[in-house]
Amino acid sequence: MLKTLPQFAGTNGPRPTTEQRAELLAFVATHYEAGRSLRQIAELTGRTQTAVRRALDQAGVPRRARGAYRVRGEA
Repeated sequence: MLKTLPQFAGTNGPRPTTEQRAELLAFVATHYEAGRSLRQIAELTGRTQTAVRRALDQAGVPRRARGAYRVRGEA
């Protein structure tokens, strides 16, 4: 299990600021495109997998099929 990153700790509320939302969308898009899974991103951001899916949709990032490749360098 991964730990929530400090920049996302305590930001999972019903009304995030515009800056918090922009940072989340950028982080999710970058890490998903780099090969991280929804689960990994959810753990790193302190969000649910559903929230990560929504963030990907809002960022305009197409989702991979299930069972897609792993991040390089990870077992």
